[in-house]
Formats: sequence, structure tokens, C-alpha cells
Amino acid sequence: MRLPVQLRKRNPDTHKGDYGHVLVLGASAGLCGSACLCAEASLRTGAGKVSVAVPASLEPIIQTKLTEAVTIALPQGARKNIAYRAVGTIRRYIEGFEAVAAGMGASVIPETAACMREIVITVEKPVVVDADGINAFAGKAAALKKRKSLLVLTPHLKEFSRLTGITTAYIQKHRKKLAKEFALQYNLVLVLKGHRTIVTDGRRAFENPTGNPGMATAGSGDVLSGMIAGIIAQKVPFFEAACTGVYLHGLAGDIAAKEKTEVSLIASDIIGKIPEAIKVMRRE
Repeated sequence: MRLPVQLRKRNPDTHKGDYGHVLVLGASAGLCGSACLCAEASLRTGAGKVSVAVPASLEPIIQTKLTEAVTIALPQGARKNIAYRAVGTIRRYIEGFEAVAAGMGASVIPETAACMREIVITVEKPVVVDADGINAFAGKAAALKKRKSLLVLTPHLKEFSRLTGITTAYIQKHRKKLAKEFALQYNLVLVLKGHRTIVTDGRRAFENPTGNPGMATAGSGDVLSGMIAGIIAQKVPFFEAACTGVYLHGLAGDIAAKEKTEVSLIASDIIGKIPEAIKVMRRE
């Protein structure tokens, strides 16, 4: 796979604004790490700037964990989750971003799920939706047809099963066909994660050759979503950005596994090997 021109070489006369601003929307009590992994992955993949919007009481934790990212405090619910009324706060900020990554560690608390649906459906920005952002549409997939956003969904088998009502066993046997049908029906890019992850816009389909079983670890999907959002923010076309993100993610995981072993691999190891993976893709 060829690395997009935006990730090959930079013009000397540039600044961070030329490489896009990503908004990471997520986190809840006990799940701050998901948003942090996503943010770090966006930065390592080349985004010029990343902001992380989280429940207000969790903002100090995010500030402690992340050095390079900006934080935004959102109205929160009783369980330190994103409140539905955070929609207004998010809309006030949204024009300053080139891409949004939504759902990482957000929880399935009903008011948070309603906030996720509202943002995905109404914002006119590219959105990468993962984890609880996808779960917010379980049984409500028809709402995706009403959206204004350009959309990438990154479900694993169970999340895709919740979206479609189809069993995971059946999905496993017919992954490419079902993925293409869903992407075409809802006019989006679908990244169906798993062994040989499938990326499709309903017409084209890419089956990823990189990656290893060590990447079946908590936070790996958050890293992938951050990488895709970071690439989209640099104005790489949607399908190409998703394919590149998936390939680069798997390649970084393969490089990390050689050093750490598949058994000991953790999500932050993948982030640490993104620069080396980019170098490999540049040589290719």
C-alpha cells in the first residue's frame, strides 16, 4: 500500500494548522484511557492539533495524562458521564475541527448515548465513530440515514451485530458481503475489525494484510480510530484514510510484536511504533 502524499513529506513553510485539528469526544468514570489513547494516536499519525472533550470532573485526569493535547470540559451527568446538554457545548466548538473521533470510553448511559447520536447525526464534519459511539446506535441504525456528517464506523463483530441484529456467527461467515451491503445502504465507510480487517464504502473493499493476535488487547481499537481521524484531518479522502489507518495500525502492531511479543503487546506499544511504520511505508 502507498502512503498518502500528505504523510510522505511536509512543506518546510507550514504550521500546525495545515495538518488539521481533531476533536476526541469520549471518556467516563474509569474509562479515561480510551480517549487518551485515541488522542495520542491522532498526534502520532500527523494531526497538527488534538483537543479532548470529556466530562468536567475528568478533565484534570486527561490534562495529567496528555501533554500535547488541549482539553475541553463538558457538562456531566451523575455518573461522571457526558450529559446530553453537552451537545450545545460541543456545537460551539465544532467549527474549529477538521475531524471528530467519537465514542471512546463514553459509556452506554442513555443520556450519553443520546448525545453521541445527536452529534453524529447533526454535525457537518467528518466523524470516526467507535466503541460506545457505535453502541449508541444499537437498534437505531436507521437514524444514520438522517445524518449530515461524512462517517467512518469502526465496529468489531459484537458491535456490528448490535447494529444490524445479525448474529456474530453469521457475520463471521459473510463478513465482506455484509460489510459492503451495510456501507452502501448507509452511505458510509465501514471498518469491520478482526483478523484481516475489512474496509469498504460499499463499492470498494480492502482486506488488510497487516496485524497480529497480540493486537487483541484493550485500547487497540481506540488507537485505530485516532489514527484514522488524524489522517482524515490532513485532508486524505475518506476511504483512502480508513485503508491507510488500518494498514498502518496493523504494521505498527507487527513491529511492536517483534520487540514485545504478541503476549505482552499493549495498545500504547502500537502508538510507539507508528513512526517506524510510517518509515516502512515510505520506503515501500
